[in-house]
Amino acid sequence: MHLPLSSVQPSPDFVAGHVRTIPRSGIRDFFEIVQSMKGVISLGIGEPDFVTPWHIREAAIYALERGKTGYTSNLGTMKLREAIAEYVAKDYHLTYDPATEVLITVGVSEGLDLALRAVLNPGDEVLYHEPCYVSYSPSIALAHGRAVAIGTTEEHEFKLRPEALRAAITPKSKVLLMNFPCNPTGGVMTAAELEEIAAICREHNLLVITDEIYSELSYNEGHTSIASLPGMRERTIFLHGFSKAFAMTGFRVGYACAPAPLIDAMMRIHQYGILCAPIVSQEAALEAMLHGREDMLEMREQYRQRRNFLVHSFRKMGLPCFEPRGAFYLFPSIKPTGKTSHDFAFGLLKAKQVAVVPGTAFGPSGEGFVRCSYATGMEQLQIAVERIAEFIR
Repeated sequence: MHLPLSSVQPSPDFVAGHVRTIPRSGIRDFFEIVQSMKGVISLGIGEPDFVTPWHIREAAIYALERGKTGYTSNLGTMKLREAIAEYVAKDYHLTYDPATEVLITVGVSEGLDLALRAVLNPGDEVLYHEPCYVSYSPSIALAHGRAVAIGTTEEHEFKLRPEALRAAITPKSKVLLMNFPCNPTGGVMTAAELEEIAAICREHNLLVITDEIYSELSYNEGHTSIASLPGMRERTIFLHGFSKAFAMTGFRVGYACAPAPLIDAMMRIHQYGILCAPIVSQEAALEAMLHGREDMLEMREQYRQRRNFLVHSFRKMGLPCFEPRGAFYLFPSIKPTGKTSHDFAFGLLKAKQVAVVPGTAFGPSGEGFVRCSYATGMEQLQIAVERIAEFIR
């Protein structure tokens, strides 16, 4: 039986207002199109092209063979937390109690979500530098905070400038969210530059959430964490994980280190939403912590060679290109072509079957740029460069 059209009521909109206003990911929408095409060389998704090293995979297999298939502590296994505390102390000069100050998360993405939800009251402002990873602004909105972007420029190597940070601070500012080395620009901050930022955070009582997922992939100088600077450990949530440096994206395991009250607050959200990170992933992560350094260094050297090739190639074809100091992304300017980031990326995809990400996917200040991931084999990079040069000509 069909009801008369006049009696059919419109479907009520049950979607929460703060969710309804969140845009879809510009990267994911773009790659829905890419996946529908054949023969595309993708310089898009930020995922290592290396397979997870065998001994790390073997640790996961062995865990299954031993029947390790149950829950762990909400915080994660103690062995992994102890290994992380030792690793962070050695590489970042940070000391954390593995019993109360380390939390294992489902990737850095969950760690960021937990950190924001644990500290934000509705309307609190979170300052962050842009261009930035696509999830930052939506994650802040989902935690009922207010996202405040601070633009960075190629002229200043995409660093967060102290004067720009000061200008953005208001009485409602509570958190500074940082990501260095940066996705998508490859920008880094030196210890001296971070100290200027840290001084402002201490002066204005800002909490810092630092996403250092690419920190092992620093090329030109040693990495410094803002959490290691004087007076910053107690006001910083340090986020890190295994996806990038150890090529473990599918394992979905990360961690947060912070003073015990902050970790406890994050853990209370984590235990009701997730309970714990998968035990098999934690076993693999433990192997990476204990025996993965040589693999990481070898992959980093491959990324360095690819970076050097791409920087030279883009400059040769007339596109200004900042040399990234970390991560595995290039952020060349396409302004000399006269095209917008969107038109350049979609035009290149259609004409030459090469996928790069429009810079605007990372915020309005990304206009005039595209992101190219060099987590792709050298042979593919060489073909992609030839096609891009043809497209520009």
